[in-house]
Amino acid sequence: MLVKPIRVLFTLLLALVGAALCVWLGTPLPWMIGPLLASACASVAGAPTASWRPLGSAGQWVIGAALGLYFTPQVTVLVGSLWWAIVLAIAWALLLGLGFGAWLQRVNARHMPSVPAPAMRATSYFAGAIGGASEMTLLAERAHARTDLVAASHSLRLLLVTVTIPFAMQWSGLHGLDINPPVLRAVDAAGFAALALATAAGAWLLQRLGRTNPWFMGPLLVAMGLTMAGVHLSGIPVWLTNAAQLLIAVGLGVRFSKSFLQAAPRWMGSVVLGTVVMLVLCSGFAALLAWATGLPLATLVLGTSPGGIAEMAITAKVLQLGVPVVTAFQVCRLVAVLLLVAPLYRWLYKTD
Repeated sequence: MLVKPIRVLFTLLLALVGAALCVWLGTPLPWMIGPLLASACASVAGAPTASWRPLGSAGQWVIGAALGLYFTPQVTVLVGSLWWAIVLAIAWALLLGLGFGAWLQRVNARHMPSVPAPAMRATSYFAGAIGGASEMTLLAERAHARTDLVAASHSLRLLLVTVTIPFAMQWSGLHGLDINPPVLRAVDAAGFAALALATAAGAWLLQRLGRTNPWFMGPLLVAMGLTMAGVHLSGIPVWLTNAAQLLIAVGLGVRFSKSFLQAAPRWMGSVVLGTVVMLVLCSGFAALLAWATGLPLATLVLGTSPGGIAEMAITAKVLQLGVPVVTAFQVCRLVAVLLLVAPLYRWLYKTD
């Protein structure tokens, strides 16, 4: 067995090959999809893959800072005017998660007699919630659920959404809300260093406070605050955001193991089918919001999709589909789900 540093290096090189192949093939998001598929397939095949958490945190740091630079004062006014649509999207996500969880319960409960009814109920509920994998797994553990099934459900859902939506966007020819401030293209060495220090401080502070996703949310909030105030320190080099996408993709890809698809195959099959249905339903909901708001359909599909905030925001950034709107929808949903999903579970099932 290779020692971990060698395994991490092997995985990064494999991811780089996957990215280069996707660049050559002209796929959407080559620096995300290539490494994701390469590391996931290698992991399932039993290759000695591994990720290093600080590298994943560094990738989130870069992407969070890069997204924050889109929130100019004019864009902030636009996003603020959409508060009612964001509230509707939050309610939609909670209802969608309840429906997905009920589906998982209905399809799988009778085929898992070894799992007690309360544990199965908690497992299905938190596996269906449209939230972050690590946060939902932690809440599931507190409810005495099968955390392995919860984590597997969220990992598979993210993989399917991250791969499916960019290809659908490219093939459909849909265009989003292209808000691309000129300042993003100007990289200043001194300003970049100051931006790096400020955003790192934001990540450190949120981590000390025990907040979720500190290495993404901290830099995002700091960069947003600076940009909203009209302070433009520097853009972020394209090569650095590409590297950050690779690191985030590897962190997701290595969650899959050789036994991943063999464990509870019926459960995994129901997750795949449920995710596909959710993608269709979210597209319909996005179409309604597009009609009501006048915003492009592509932007709202990303904003309301059951994917992760980093993955969907990266898709919006690379394909120029309206980064601030997508980020605002996804961030508000993430915060709301984290705050509401556990109390809602206790209220629905009358648990302590």
